[in-house]
Amino acid sequence: MSKRKANIVINVHGNVEKAIKQMKKRVEREGIQRDMKRRAYFESPTQKRRKRLMRAIKQNYIRMASQKLI
Repeated sequence: MSKRKANIVINVHGNVEKAIKQMKKRVEREGIQRDMKRRAYFESPTQKRRKRLMRAIKQNYIRMASQKLI
């Protein structure tokens, strides 16, 4: 998690829908929404480790499946 403040500046010159799309992409790229979801509730270090382990297992399984090893 980053400790820096997220300052997103988007200048609107006409098309508001385009500016909203740009803002959503920047928010997603910066990981602001993901950080907000993580901070919404307390997660113990054990739970964090378990999530990280489960994510690694899943990614490894997907990698093996794509290489047709399983």
